[in-house]
Amino acid sequence: MQFSRNRIICAAILLGVYGTECAAYAQSGDDTPSHLEVANAGRGTAGSSFIPVDSWITSSAIRLYELGYLPTLYLGLRPWTRVSLAHALKLSETELLQGDPGGEAVEIFDRLRHELRAESEDPTASAARITPEYGYTRVRAISGNVLTDSYHFGQTIVNDYGRPTQNGANSISGFAAHGVAGRFSLSFRGEYQHAPAGPGFTPAVATELTLIDRPDLRFPAPIVAAGPVASSDVFRIVEADASVHLLGHEISFGKQDAWLGPAQGASMIWSNNAESPYTFRINRVEPLWVPGLSRVTGLFRYEFRVGSLKGHTVPNSPWIHSEKVSFKPTPDLEFGFSRSVIWGGKEHVPITLGSFWRSFVSLTGVNPAVKASREDPGARFSQFDFSWRIPWQSHLITLYTDSITHDNVFPISNPERSGWRPGIYLSRLPWLKRADLRVEAANTDTSVRTLDKGQYTYWETAQPEGYTNKGQLMGDWIGRQGKGGQAWLTWHLHPGEFVQLDWRMAKASNLFLAGGTTQQQLGLSTTFRPRRDIEISGALKGEVWRAPLMSAGTHSNVYGEAQVRWYFKP
Repeated sequence: MQFSRNRIICAAILLGVYGTECAAYAQSGDDTPSHLEVANAGRGTAGSSFIPVDSWITSSAIRLYELGYLPTLYLGLRPWTRVSLAHALKLSETELLQGDPGGEAVEIFDRLRHELRAESEDPTASAARITPEYGYTRVRAISGNVLTDSYHFGQTIVNDYGRPTQNGANSISGFAAHGVAGRFSLSFRGEYQHAPAGPGFTPAVATELTLIDRPDLRFPAPIVAAGPVASSDVFRIVEADASVHLLGHEISFGKQDAWLGPAQGASMIWSNNAESPYTFRINRVEPLWVPGLSRVTGLFRYEFRVGSLKGHTVPNSPWIHSEKVSFKPTPDLEFGFSRSVIWGGKEHVPITLGSFWRSFVSLTGVNPAVKASREDPGARFSQFDFSWRIPWQSHLITLYTDSITHDNVFPISNPERSGWRPGIYLSRLPWLKRADLRVEAANTDTSVRTLDKGQYTYWETAQPEGYTNKGQLMGDWIGRQGKGGQAWLTWHLHPGEFVQLDWRMAKASNLFLAGGTTQQQLGLSTTFRPRRDIEISGALKGEVWRAPLMSAGTHSNVYGEAQVRWYFKP
């Protein structure tokens, strides 16, 4: 078997990181919790709700991890439950109080421990309770033309749970609550959403996009609808699930968000860019130690989910299943493998246990005749990610990458046909210790020119509406055959409070869309709390974009937003 130079280089880098980190771990002494301590911390039968990906609790825990603590936190497998995060905090308590007295890390720890005090004590002894968490309202005013189609031209607003957005005044108002009774737990977040009407695509543009997405015209009806777009005034469930805790797992059903990657800007296999579908999920919420295997892989976690996608017309109502396993051979090194398959749909493949099993076990390419038949295993996407929190210089630097490939076992088996999102993170800046810098790149424009017209990453012959739910990409906003990047400079005031300058750019290939696209965005945002139970957020951003196929010339927009969130408990 022959290996390309790129594959050999990738393997060498991974082996070098793994070997260096294991050597550092072997000499780490007693600061790191043992596998027995981790296993004991994770025992219990109490149910627990998941912490939303966009919660201040999640971002604060990530900041604490990147400062060198929370060794059992898995960046590539979010969300975490409230109880599992409480366990991770407990394992870091001694090291925190000894290593950073009075510093930022201890401040974050104290705030998180206060928030999770019920879970930090003895959750099995607590009486059944329903806890209102917070209410919120947000107003976003947009002046100028916006991009709202991540599957083709791009998005002005990304990672916003697929909320509708148009030029003018947009608003949301909602509330969240969670409950627990022994092994059982519930969570809910719902909101009223308003967005003005928009122009949408012209018939000519809709026809051109249909020809790109469905070149064989096997289905005569257009799959891209022409405008205008009606105004939106709806109450929508953002998250709602019921769960039971069994042997370290949360088994749940409902509308549940996820972020299956270590990057901040996007997750290539599953993010909150689109509205979350309803799924059945089994999540190993506590790190698992398997004798023998874990001597090589270390502790690991995994999850499985399956559910129906909406907004597809050709074929209608396909289903998706997704699996991920993440390993931590040391507290500072994490890597994971994931796979998602979209299969079935009306007049294509019936949704049955048999068709699910066929899609689950299929690992080899199939010919076009099978793709068009009832034996089609589905659109198969695989992901690999790793994150290395370099242990020297007090964990100053974290290196990571996320990747995705179509119809290959894993991205690292065929790098040139894969999409990549590498990043570097500096946890402290020399002139401002509470400031950090993060830079990420993104690329789905593969070097294989037979895969132009956007007909590879996030697209599939038998699933022309691709890796979307209700029209928005469930993965990386960079989209099909695109390149781009992001950078954030953040000054952390207090846990969950910050001032941030961010930049984002994207460019779709002109081999995908005639004339390609370009997009540049610069913004300033902040969150602060004048009182413990009141949180105020604001942002001001400007964008310049070009998309000749959709509209000639250069377009721009400016938008500002303000949000108030009030917490029902201090």
